[in-house]
Amino acid sequence: METCFEVFCKNGLENTTLLMLSEACGVTNAALVYYFGSKDNIVIESTAHCMAKVEDDFMAKAPMRFADIERFLREMPYLTAKLHGEKYRFMYQVYASPKYREHGKEFFKGVNVRYHQYAALLSGKLGMPVDFIQGMIYIFVRACVHYAMFGDEEYLNLQMNAIRTSLRLYMREIQFKWEEYMELQLDAIRTSLRLFAIQSNFKEVDL
Repeated sequence: METCFEVFCKNGLENTTLLMLSEACGVTNAALVYYFGSKDNIVIESTAHCMAKVEDDFMAKAPMRFADIERFLREMPYLTAKLHGEKYRFMYQVYASPKYREHGKEFFKGVNVRYHQYAALLSGKLGMPVDFIQGMIYIFVRACVHYAMFGDEEYLNLQMNAIRTSLRLYMREIQFKWEEYMELQLDAIRTSLRLFAIQSNFKEVDL
């Protein structure tokens, strides 16, 4: 399937023939049709399989420490464009076609599930809520894919800055809550000390 997908990415959906696919795979046309049934099935199965692998490769590079997030934001869009630009362009060509649109819907349902799983994994590593991370993943991946397809630096920078702003606001909120928690703890300690002082005075009077 990966070989077929590479041929599709190189030549495009309409220009790729069964002969091109069979030659690349080192089999006859008849063998290819026997295995897949039709060119449409090859398109559907190879696209879903290979794009899921691209997704796994993408998330395997995700930061496991908060300190690594900025490096990931800086480097990953350009690496994605270099490694997977052709693949994303072909995927959107496929799933934008009326012929394959329903298959695209099914593929992206799986994406939603997988992104939640990735977010749950990263939540434990980064100490952030799953929903927050999942939202950031959607924005980040969309920005990377858009850049990989069109090379639009302005769009990329706007999206990356939106992510950075969200992260800063989140960290401020955490800091505020921590400071609020510490203040409550200090108040409790002060109250305990005052009560202790009052009790000590009572004991002195009793004596």
